[in-house]
Amino acid sequence: SQQGRVREKVYGKQKIYFADQEQLPAASDAELRRLDGEIAARSGQLQALQQSCRHMEAELKDLNSSMTTPEIAREIEALRKDCASYTEKLERIKSATNHVTPEEKEKVCREQQLYRREWRRRKRMATELLDAILEGYPKSKKQFFEEVGIETDEDHGVELPATT
Repeated sequence: SQQGRVREKVYGKQKIYFADQEQLPAASDAELRRLDGEIAARSGQLQALQQSCRHMEAELKDLNSSMTTPEIAREIEALRKDCASYTEKLERIKSATNHVTPEEKEKVCREQQLYRREWRRRKRMATELLDAILEGYPKSKKQFFEEVGIETDEDHGVELPATT
């Protein structure tokens, strides 16, 4: 600093030292244009390298997330075992002699429809009756159900079976 090569600036308690640029030769306009061109070329190279790096990182991520050859071999073996067990199960089902006849199946479906209709009818009747009682009841529906001890299908997660 005392020799004049480095300048010093004081900002409060901090001191900043930097090279004295007045001692450097001034660049000509041609040299500045050449440096600007070089900067632009290097910036282009930097962008190309960054793009290449991003592409390679994406490819690396894909490769790291994919299965290795031994893992694939184990997966294939497990799938073959599953396939063999399902094939065996299918053969047992096909060879079973206790198949349900279409008549029996139709009878069961008719009975299910009958029971489902009856369930709906009785639920509707109970709901209408409870709604009539609740019209004159001073408390909420939930409080009434608790006092009387009524448990609904929804309380137990029961739903009417779907129609077939």
